[in-house]
Formats: sequence, C-alpha cells, structure tokens
Amino acid sequence: MNRRKFLEKSSLATAAVLTSSTVLGNMDYNFNKEIKIGVIGTGARGCGLISIINKIENLNVTAISDILPFRLQNGLDRTNGTAKTYSDYKQLLNDKNIDAILISVTFSEHHKIAMDAIKAGKHVYCEKTMVKGYDGILELSKKVKNSNIIFQTGHQYHSSRLYTHVVDLIKNGKVGKITSFQCQWNRNGNWRRPVPDPSLEKAINWRMYKEFSGGLTAELSSHQIDFVNWVLEATPEKVMGMGGVNYWKDGRETFDNTHLIYNYPNGVKASFTCLTSNAKDGYQIKVLGDKGTITLGTGKAWFSSEEKQKSKLKDVDGVSGATAQIQHNNYGEPINIEHKNPTQQALLDFRDNILNNTTPLSNVITGGKTAICVQMGIEAMHKNEIIYWKPEFNI
Repeated sequence: MNRRKFLEKSSLATAAVLTSSTVLGNMDYNFNKEIKIGVIGTGARGCGLISIINKIENLNVTAISDILPFRLQNGLDRTNGTAKTYSDYKQLLNDKNIDAILISVTFSEHHKIAMDAIKAGKHVYCEKTMVKGYDGILELSKKVKNSNIIFQTGHQYHSSRLYTHVVDLIKNGKVGKITSFQCQWNRNGNWRRPVPDPSLEKAINWRMYKEFSGGLTAELSSHQIDFVNWVLEATPEKVMGMGGVNYWKDGRETFDNTHLIYNYPNGVKASFTCLTSNAKDGYQIKVLGDKGTITLGTGKAWFSSEEKQKSKLKDVDGVSGATAQIQHNNYGEPINIEHKNPTQQALLDFRDNILNNTTPLSNVITGGKTAICVQMGIEAMHKNEIIYWKPEFNI
C-alpha cells in the first residue's frame, strides 16, 4: 500500500491500530537504527524540544539552525555543544546525514521550510499550527501525500494516551449524544518575550503581528480544535467569532482575547475562548453529552454523570435545581490511565513512525484540517463574518 492511500485512512482507524496493546507488542522495531534529526528554530519551544529529545533513545539532535545567533547558541548548549550549527536552514537540509527535521519557527515560515524539507527527502515534525493560509495548507498536504515522507504535526495531545483513551470512551458512548464542547485556554500575562534590541522586536515577538502569526487561535486554541475534529471525525460547517486588542495596549496586532463558535454536523457546537487577562481554570475542554460530561486538562480527566446530577436536583428542587452544584474542585470522578507527557509521547511516536514507516496519529490530513479550521476562525473574527467550509478544503 502506498503512502497516499495509507494517509487517506481515517485518523480514528490509525489511532485504534497504534494504541492496541497487542499490535504494539508485536511491532518489529528497528532499534539499531539511530535517527539523526535537525532542529530548525531554537527559541524557547525548539530548545525545550531538544531537551526532551535528548532523553529519547535512537533519536539524536545532530544539527540545529536559527537566524538569531544567541538563540543558535542556546540550542547548541542544549546539545552539549555536539550539534552542527547553521544560520541558514537550507544548509542544514543539504546535510546528507540528517534523516529528519523538526520545524519550530515563526508560523509564517512553516510552509516554505516544510516544502523544502520534503524536496530534500527529510522526514518532518512540524510544530502546530501546520501552515498559515489556505493555499499553503492545501499545497503542502498534496506534496506530502505524493511523497514517501513521514510527516507529523505538533498537536501533541493527539499523541497523548490519556486523550486517546478519552476519545475511545466518548466513541463508546460514555457521555451519550454530544451536544456541545466548551473549550478555553486562559492566561494572565502579556504573552511577550524580552527583546535584547528593539530591532529584534518582530523576530522575537512575532506572535503579536499578523504577518507572521495566527495569534491565540493558532498558538493555543488549535490544540482543542484538533481534539474536537478528532472526536467528531468531522470538520465544522461554519465558524463565527469575535476578538480584539482590548487589554494590552502595547502595539500588538493579534487579539489579546478571542471567542469562537464552530458549528459541526448534526448541530454540535464547539466554543473556544482565550484570554490573556484572567487565568481562571486555565486550560480546559468539556465534552457535554446527554449521559454525562468529560472534563479534560493537559494531563488529567474527569467524568461527571448526568444521572447523579439528576438525583441531586431532585433532592434540592425538582423544577429548577437552583442551588445544586458539583464540587468545583474535582469536576467529577477521575479517569485514571497511565500516560507520558504529551510532547514526549509525540516525539516517541515520531521516532517509531519513522522506524516502522507508519502514519502518525497527528498527520498531514488531521493537521491540515485543523489548520484550515484555525484560518476560518481568524478570518471570521477579522472580517466579522460567518465563514463556511468549502469543498476544496476536503484534503
């Protein structure tokens, strides 16, 4: 089976195979092969990923690239001075000893670097969101599907075994018929990084500028949008939203608060909120169904039964249940499953997908659809219009 046909299988089927304990136990891993990886972009995220890769067997950072000298030095320090350094990523791609690359640069540069990497025959781990702009998303998706490249998008929660378990629970009817998703990722801070020289403002704080960034929607909500698409095995029919620069009056162009509603088939609504002026409850996903609610954090999950809630309501007020409340400190019964840090698991999966020539759970199709959804949300807010899914988005 060629890679194009394999990629066209649903992410659900792929997840079921890769998370099966029987299949995992019988995989023929080629652990004698060391994968040499080059990291392009050694800012905070890139350096953090290098530190995790350093602890993964058979995955070795042998080259790094960044246009800023001090960041390149930071990356080199994370490799204990062993990696080759390049100020031009194209020189890194020309290194025949490198098997794969990790893209952790400005969002607007993802498309160009990924396309060049595929041309150079390198496997790719591309940080979220996959690509900026509809044309770039569609072009890259086509390029990957017509290649033999392993391409993984950095929606690390798609690799989380906790999230995979929760998705299985939902699909097996744990919450019943889903009517709504309520998602938020709130912080209290200006989201800025210190700049050693004013000339480097846009290079360092690129997330603040429309030319380079997708703002909060691309950097934060994209993970949760990816999760909703995964659970529903669908993409939204239409998107609406609002946002603004209403709190941090510091010259930024991307919004400091965003509020989006995605309408999926069968009337399922998903809301996504990001604040930078209030961190209450931080990161959270709620999946609401007629049998119960699953609440997800970054590393924990809980289930709250509707039957138990109905019992509480009867005890208090059979009509309105005006004073019945869940204890807000636990969200219900814990869902316990052993799992690794999602980013570590994602990088482990990337290694294993290369060694076994298998398609990542978070691949060019799932990542591409999420990127389109992100672009729809950004467009809806900036144009103050309802944005509809188009046939050409069906990658």
